[in-house]
Amino acid sequence: MRGLISRRKRTGMTTLPVAVIQAPPVPLDFQAGIDKALHLAREATENGAKVVAFGETFLGGYPLWLDEAPGAALWDHPGTQALHAIMLEQAVVANDERLLPLQELADASGAIISIGAHERVRRSLVNNQLTFRPGLPVLDHRKLVPTHGERLIWARGDGSTLCVHQAEWGRLGTLICWEHWMPLARAAMHNLGEDVHVAAWPTVRESHAIASRHYAMEGRCFVLAAGLVQVKDDLLDGLERVGGDADARELLEAIPGEVLNKGGSLIAAPDTRVIAQAGEGEETLFAELDLAEVAEGLTNLDTDGHYARPDVFELMVDTRAKDGVAWQ
Repeated sequence: MRGLISRRKRTGMTTLPVAVIQAPPVPLDFQAGIDKALHLAREATENGAKVVAFGETFLGGYPLWLDEAPGAALWDHPGTQALHAIMLEQAVVANDERLLPLQELADASGAIISIGAHERVRRSLVNNQLTFRPGLPVLDHRKLVPTHGERLIWARGDGSTLCVHQAEWGRLGTLICWEHWMPLARAAMHNLGEDVHVAAWPTVRESHAIASRHYAMEGRCFVLAAGLVQVKDDLLDGLERVGGDADARELLEAIPGEVLNKGGSLIAAPDTRVIAQAGEGEETLFAELDLAEVAEGLTNLDTDGHYARPDVFELMVDTRAKDGVAWQ
């Protein structure tokens, strides 16, 4: 035991309290969603959390109709068009004043808050995982490739938002959903040296849990895999909150089943073990991360260092913003 204590002292062990909030969003009604997120994040910080993670597009809700509603992908579907128009009107924008309370909470508590949102960029929507940082501007990560039906609603992000936040205890980064199956995106993030990674999902199915735990092992970091809980009635309630639309309601009512996103959030250690695991309902996961495990894991695997072959493989990451039009 004496040897263990001295070893820990030499590594400068830091314990980091974190929280993953698994809760239903308020679909379509962004102000109500921000209010709910603020309440849940404040509870987590009051319980000591210094990192608070929400799932993919918690602000606005995951667009479940694209996967679940029959006919949603048909050309000029009136319900899909109506919902898209609502999202464009409601979505957050850069420097959105509605988000100030989340920044103020980060400033006051010293906590980092990671939350997904639909963002409007000019006249398109993107999927953005926002990281609110104490005393610093919000950090964006816009999803590089919308998955399958998501391409009907979101534009692509670019390399300018592939980045990490440098905290006093280490580095935090994020990827969204199926970006965790993009090997080069993972390699780029591993090069940035994450200690804690937020994996934002609409729900953490078995395959998503496997991807999250694999990322922890490959990147030698802690992973907060954050999922949502959503039922069909949430979508209908959100539609009513923003004024309703007959075509949109007809599309949403055609969705079969009731429970659509079941949570399953987890927190994984660098050796893949699960530190905390959520069920299918609303709950907040708390954990104390021993950041010394990151350095210990690097003893036998550093995919960006001694386990890499830069003489054989080379990756170039273009971090320029790609707006498509350059005004001179």
